[in-house]
Amino acid sequence: MAYPRSGHRRRTVRPSDVGNPLVKRASPASGTPRASIRADVGAERRSRASGMVTARRTPAMLLGVLLLAACGRSADMEGGPGAGGVAADSTEVAGQRARSPGAMLAYEHDVGITLADAEVLTRAGDVRAACTAARFGACTVLGAWEQGGAQRSASLRMRIVPEGVEPLVALASAGGDIGSRNTRAEDLAVAVRDNAVAQDRLRRELQRLGEFQARSDLSVADMIALSERIATAEAEQERVEQESAQQRRRIDTELLTIRFQPPHGQRGRGEIGRAVREFGATLATGTAWTIRAAAFLIPVLIVVGLCTFAVRRLRRRRRSV
Repeated sequence: MAYPRSGHRRRTVRPSDVGNPLVKRASPASGTPRASIRADVGAERRSRASGMVTARRTPAMLLGVLLLAACGRSADMEGGPGAGGVAADSTEVAGQRARSPGAMLAYEHDVGITLADAEVLTRAGDVRAACTAARFGACTVLGAWEQGGAQRSASLRMRIVPEGVEPLVALASAGGDIGSRNTRAEDLAVAVRDNAVAQDRLRRELQRLGEFQARSDLSVADMIALSERIATAEAEQERVEQESAQQRRRIDTELLTIRFQPPHGQRGRGEIGRAVREFGATLATGTAWTIRAAAFLIPVLIVVGLCTFAVRRLRRRRRSV
């Protein structure tokens, strides 16, 4: 049988080439078989190379994405909308912790109030009456000082519950100005702990001493020594309990000192008026001091004159000789 001639050679297909994607049958449209095979091999190599590049880039891309996510999260935590809320909440918690019952702090307040000169003594009396009547809670007046006359001023020292400090300061400064205010706190946690340890030690010691005292085989000397030791321990326990009560009082209440004084201008005018009123007394005092100085200087002047006269006379005798 005669086959038609063509420009391509016939290619023998081997059994191993069946199913191989790199080996394709020649077709008139695809060119020579060798060119087709070369094209397929080049495409396969390019696909493998691109896959390797992609595989190499994938870890770097993942790392970059993770870094960007971490930076965004840290930025949100530092400057996000909730940052101010967190700071405010922490501040509130700190303030509540400072005022919590577990905080062993003894507060002291010193407030200076400026009032009109005519209202200084009246306002001091009102604040003192409010404290005595426990108007804003339990309050005790520890000290009061008043000065009348041209330059009026007053001072009150009180111990009051924490809830009554601000209302009492508001009553004292009504119609005036708070010129200065100082608040300080003393931490008594260590002192309270040491006091509790001392109380527990004395309690156990007295219990053991009581057990010894209950024995019937003690001599008279032992009984006397035991009684003395019990008396000493009881006195020390009473002292420690009093100190504990004082510490608890300082923690449960706050020391408040309020000072009333007129403005600087009114104080200056008061000083001028007082100086005018005391003109006669000042003149009399100055005259008296002048007379005393003259009486003191007269003997000194006499002695100086006599010494000068004697020195000059001696000089004249030497010159004449």
